[in-house]
Amino acid sequence: MTPNIGVVGGGYWGKNLVRNFSELGALRTVCDGSPVVEANIRAKYPDVRFCRDYAEVLDDINIEGVVLATPAVLHFKMAQQALLAGKDVFVEKPLALNVAEGEELLELARENGRKLMIGHILQYHPAVRKLKELIDSGKLGRVEYIYSNRLNMGKIRSEENILWSFAPHDISVMLGLFGEEPESVTCEGGSYLNQDVADVTLSQFTFANGVRAHIFVSWLHPFKEQRLVVVGSEKMAVFDDTASEKLVLYSHRVEWKERVPTAVKAEGESVAIDSAEPLKLECKEFLDCISSRRDALTDGMEGLRVLRVLNACQQSLDGHKSIVLRTSAEPQKKKYFVHPTAVIDEPCEIGHGTKIWHYSHVLKGAKIGAGCIFGQNCQIAENVLVGDNVKVQNNVSIYAGTTIEDDVFLGPSCVLTNVTNPRSQVNRHALYEQTIIRRGSTVGANATIVCGIELGRYSFIGAGAVVARSVPDYALMVGNPARQIGWMSRHGHRLAHPDSKGIMLCPESGLRYKEVAPGIMRCLDLDENSPLPEGLRTGTLTYDEFKSKIAVQESVL
Repeated sequence: MTPNIGVVGGGYWGKNLVRNFSELGALRTVCDGSPVVEANIRAKYPDVRFCRDYAEVLDDINIEGVVLATPAVLHFKMAQQALLAGKDVFVEKPLALNVAEGEELLELARENGRKLMIGHILQYHPAVRKLKELIDSGKLGRVEYIYSNRLNMGKIRSEENILWSFAPHDISVMLGLFGEEPESVTCEGGSYLNQDVADVTLSQFTFANGVRAHIFVSWLHPFKEQRLVVVGSEKMAVFDDTASEKLVLYSHRVEWKERVPTAVKAEGESVAIDSAEPLKLECKEFLDCISSRRDALTDGMEGLRVLRVLNACQQSLDGHKSIVLRTSAEPQKKKYFVHPTAVIDEPCEIGHGTKIWHYSHVLKGAKIGAGCIFGQNCQIAENVLVGDNVKVQNNVSIYAGTTIEDDVFLGPSCVLTNVTNPRSQVNRHALYEQTIIRRGSTVGANATIVCGIELGRYSFIGAGAVVARSVPDYALMVGNPARQIGWMSRHGHRLAHPDSKGIMLCPESGLRYKEVAPGIMRCLDLDENSPLPEGLRTGTLTYDEFKSKIAVQESVL
C-alpha cells in the first residue's frame, strides 16, 4: 500500500513535489499559508486535502510521511516537530542551518524509529548515478580534479546566501562521488545586492587522496549553467543538466613531444542514461523508505555530512581563511568496531556502534546501519542495504540484491541467494533478483532463502527450512519446502489458543495478536513499523520457563 504524504509548502519548489507525489498516488494533504497557493492546489488537485495550519498535518494519523518544502530557516523546527509526531520526514536542502541542529535531528529520528531524508535531488539524477558507476569501475582512470558551476539569473533570496541556496546540491554530489569528506575548504565570495548576503561564492576543496575540487555558484549570471566536470587520468566526463546530452565522455590525452606537453583532443562520446525524472525518483525513494524501513540514499547522515562542509565553507567565507576539517595524519574517528582480520572496502557506510568480527568482508557500496553485529566469516556484498540492530551469525553471505530491514536476525550458516537459475557459463551480474527481509524477521541456522521473495515483518524461519515463496508477517515457517505451521509473536513465541474474539496473547509480553483477515496477522497493541518500547526489549524468563508456563495454561484450557 502506498504511504500517505503531507507536503508542507506548495510554492516555488513545493509545487513540483506536490505534482510528483500526486502522480505517485501518495498525496493526501498540502499545507501552505498562501491564499494563492491554496487556489492553485484546489484547482489542480480537487481531491487532495488542503490546510493552512501545520498542526493539522502533524495530528493526522493517516499521514505517514511529511515533506518540507519551506524556507531553510524553518527546516530544523518543522522537521523536529514532525519527528516528535511520529512521522517520517523528507526535508528539502539544507537539513538545517548549523551542524548542532542537524545532529539533533539525526538523534531524534533514531530515538523515534523514524526515517529522515534530505532533498539532494542530483543524487537521484540518472547521469550522476552513471557517473559514479564510471568512477568506481575505473573507466575514467585516477580522478584528479572535479569542478562544478551552478549559475543562473533566477530566484534571488534574502533569507539565505547563494552558498546555502545553490551549493548543497553540488557538495552532495561531490561527497557521493568521492565517498569521503574533504580535508580542508576555502571559500571566497561577494555580496552585491544585500549586505552580508553573498550572491557569488567560489569554494575550493582538498581531499586526502590528492584530489582537488571547486564549486562556483552565482545567481547573478547572464545565463543558466549547471555543469559538473570530472577530470580523470584516462578520460574526462562532463555532466551538463541543461544540455540534451546530459553525460559526455572525452578521451583527451596529453602527449610529450620534445619535452613539451601537447593536448590531443578526441570527439565527445555521449553516454546513454535513463530518461526518468530525478525528482520522481527522489519521491519514489522516500515512499520506498517509508514502506521498507530502509535508509534513503540521501539519509540524515548524508545530509549531516553536507552540512559540515557547508558550515566549513561559511566559516571560511566569514573569516577569509582556509578551514581544516581533518588531516591525513588524523583520520576521521570511526564510531564502529572492525576486527583486524576483517576487510572493509571503501567507500561504504557503517553505522554507529556496529561490530564486524573475524575474517568478515564488507564490499564497497554496502550500507550498514547502527548497532549491528556481524560474526565470523561473513560477507556483505556491493550495494547491499542493512538496517539498524541487525544480528548476523557466523558464516553468512549477504549477496547483491538483498535488503535487510531493522532488527533482523540471521542464524549461523543460513543461505541467501540472488539468481534463481545460475549457470557458470551465463553471466547474470546485471540480473540479480531482489530479496527483502522485513523488520524483525528471524532466519534460523542453515535455512535457505531462495531469491526474489520477501520475508514479512517478524516472520520466523525455522532451522534448516528452505523458503522459496514470499512469507506473510508473523508467519512460522518450517520444513523443505517450507510451509507455514502457525504464527509467532514479536518476542519469538508461537501464538495459539485464540479467545472468542480471535485474540491471541504472547506469553512473554502479553501483547495481543489477531488474524484480521485470512492469512494476515497483526499486533493490536503496537505499530509493526515501530521498534519495541524500551520496557519490552529485555527477556524475563528462560525458554524452559516459558514452556512450563504455557503447559500450565494449556492444562487449564
